[in-house]
Amino acid sequence: MQTLAHWDGGPGPWILFFPLIWAAVVVGAVTVLRRTAGRGRGGPWRPMDGRPAGDSPIAVLGRRFASGEIDEEEYWRRLSVLDEYFRTGKGGPA
Repeated sequence: MQTLAHWDGGPGPWILFFPLIWAAVVVGAVTVLRRTAGRGRGGPWRPMDGRPAGDSPIAVLGRRFASGEIDEEEYWRRLSVLDEYFRTGKGGPA
């Protein structure tokens, strides 16, 4: 009686597929791990330009206003410049 595991008293040709299956499992696991680890420590919600979310120019301006470094008039003036700069497409990541 011939089965898949024994072919004429020895291992059959199916024995060659088992290392290929394990190799595919290992390659798949490594690929998944590299893609998820490649996104960085911030997780998948981190901005793609490499900057932390709190370091955008508008966030820095807001922190400066909140800490009292600039007054309200200066804040609104600079915010309108930044808004125009980013809306026209001149700004953003290089």
